[in-house]
Amino acid sequence: MRNLLVVAKHNQAEALRVAAGLTLLSDPVRVAVVGTLPDTPAVAEQRELLEFAEVPLEEIAEGEAGRRQLAGAVLAADAVYVI
Repeated sequence: MRNLLVVAKHNQAEALRVAAGLTLLSDPVRVAVVGTLPDTPAVAEQRELLEFAEVPLEEIAEGEAGRRQLAGAVLAADAVYVI
């Protein structure tokens, strides 16, 4: 099994959709959101789906501490998708 990480940076709703699709592979998926998620219907829908699929989602603050946290997540993953 490969550990998959989806980094939601530029198009966060799309990144959440991709993460939900990756759960079909039966590999563990994690989502790291750079900044905060917008409060939109598209994000709410995908977030609900990820909660149902028990996909961990963490919001990472911008700045030095956030970069360190993101670097650790990237090193722990076998494949990283930045969207």
